[in-house]
Amino acid sequence: MTALVDIELELITRATARFPQAVVRDELDNNLAAELPTIQITQIPGGGDDGLKLSRLIVDIDVYAPDRAAAIALAKDVHAWVTGELRSTSSDTVVIGRTGCLSLPAIRPYENTSLRRAGGTYELFCHPV
Repeated sequence: MTALVDIELELITRATARFPQAVVRDELDNNLAAELPTIQITQIPGGGDDGLKLSRLIVDIDVYAPDRAAAIALAKDVHAWVTGELRSTSSDTVVIGRTGCLSLPAIRPYENTSLRRAGGTYELFCHPV
């Protein structure tokens, strides 16, 4: 049976190194407006596995920034990272094979009008090391 990987922890660790200007986390803090830009990585229900080793994981990646332009720019950078740079990479815990985008980055509603949120939904095919 497929061994599950903590894809949130894996991506948070990698994104923290790749985007040093941003706070990267899985849950938002009450002090979000003071920690911009922020990248939020959340595994969502769905995906599956081949019953042997390969898993298909689905993640939402939202970015929070002080204005629309900054949110869209960071979301585009995150999109390029997931669909280009992460593909065919490995760490001590996981090998990421193919990556793809299920929902292109776009502005997403958020109740705090003093900041903007943009995000996309991605799939990653991976297996533990």
